[in-house]
Amino acid sequence: MLKINNLTITDQKGRKLLEDFSFVLNEGDRIALIGEEGNGKSTILKILANKDIESYASYNGSIEADGKIAYLPQSIPEEELELSISDFIAPEIDYNQLYTIMARIGIDPDLISQRKVKTLSGGEKVKIGLLKILMEDPDVLLLDEPTNDLDLKTLIWLEEFICSQNCPLIFVSHDEALLERCANGILHLEQLKRKSEAHITYAGTTYREYIENRNAFIERNNMIAAKEKAQLNKQLEKWRKVYQKVEYRQNTISRGDPHGGQLLKKKMHAVKAQGKNLENKKEKLTKFYEPEEAIDIFFEEVSLDPNKIILDLKLDCLQNGEKILAENIELQVRGKDKICIIGDNGNGKSTLIKILARQLLERTDIKAGYMPQDYSEVLDESLTPVEFLWDGRNIEDKGKVGSYLGALRFTSEEMTHKISELSQGQKCKILLVKLILDGCDVLILDEATRNLSPLSSPRIRSILQAFKGCIISVSHDRRFIEEVADKVYELDQSGLHLIE
Repeated sequence: MLKINNLTITDQKGRKLLEDFSFVLNEGDRIALIGEEGNGKSTILKILANKDIESYASYNGSIEADGKIAYLPQSIPEEELELSISDFIAPEIDYNQLYTIMARIGIDPDLISQRKVKTLSGGEKVKIGLLKILMEDPDVLLLDEPTNDLDLKTLIWLEEFICSQNCPLIFVSHDEALLERCANGILHLEQLKRKSEAHITYAGTTYREYIENRNAFIERNNMIAAKEKAQLNKQLEKWRKVYQKVEYRQNTISRGDPHGGQLLKKKMHAVKAQGKNLENKKEKLTKFYEPEEAIDIFFEEVSLDPNKIILDLKLDCLQNGEKILAENIELQVRGKDKICIIGDNGNGKSTLIKILARQLLERTDIKAGYMPQDYSEVLDESLTPVEFLWDGRNIEDKGKVGSYLGALRFTSEEMTHKISELSQGQKCKILLVKLILDGCDVLILDEATRNLSPLSSPRIRSILQAFKGCIISVSHDRRFIEEVADKVYELDQSGLHLIE
């Protein structure tokens, strides 16, 4: 059991990420911790795991745990990447225990070797990270974004791992399919009222049930809010007419009629009191609920001939340094194709899409835009979002920049922060705005949804689905593959293969 008592978390700028939160994690719980980018999910897990957060936040409250808490961070610390795999797992390994755990969770024993941790793929790093914490025989598991950088096979493996655990766990993930299949409870962190009020919701349901119930609540709440607002507006309009009528009569009454003047004065006093009551009523109206997924942006229409050859690639060999990743790669892409390239970790998907980007960005007959996995390849993080997006554009575009960022729930303060201070999800959204402002008709996307929250990701997918141009992408996001791509290719050592 893990008990959280009156936990309040405040960041360095004084913004509350969590306020007076209490919760009990019980046996059998598989709790998904969800929320918009930068809302404090990782911070909560670090506090529960007794990790240092002093450099960027503070907290008060208490944590009680019956037993040992094991924590899997988002990424392996730099200094541990230089260790051998066996030394990383434990300085002295009980191999009977190790192989029992590996057999139980389906990890190939050949993974354990003297290779350095840094040589492993993203999926392999997650597996050895889990092995390391399971060797501690934990009573509670905390998993922070274990789905990052996983290929489809490893994602399915991870789902089975989470669902098979006997000890309770809390996990953070952006993968909606994994959330739907694994979670039996939801903790949802939100920043309401333009990120000025921290709010957390617990629901002892599956992810899908939570989303359906939440959507129904938002729709019902906003219908009531709209009805109340319309009714008040009618009352205010009626009041204004009465006020104007009394005011007119006061201004035109004869000075020779003091009695009538007194009556009108009393009437105006009553009318003003009624107006004050109506103004006070505004504060009591049901408030419109603006969820994080309320994203209202779209691409402009693009004119791209469906038969135009966007790409006709023939590559004898795909290499990363001296290592041959794949051979005999052929890919033809036409006008409005939306293709996605999938495959195992480390097989060269990102290497391939970088080659495609270099070719397409040089073209003058199309307007291509590129979103890499590593945003720093194209983002100047010393600039603010407004400076980066407005750079070199007309003065008329400055309003568009602010409008688009506002539609993606950036506050005025965040628009003027350096990009380096923002979350990975916010950086992704900045690049999405750039693709829109640049008027791109060809989008080259490497894991475009990997850093987006599971609530905002569906809206971004629908925007890409509605895009009338060409999309060439790499993704492990199963919802992205299903909803955005009309052609899926798998990359392996023998080349690209269309999946029918």
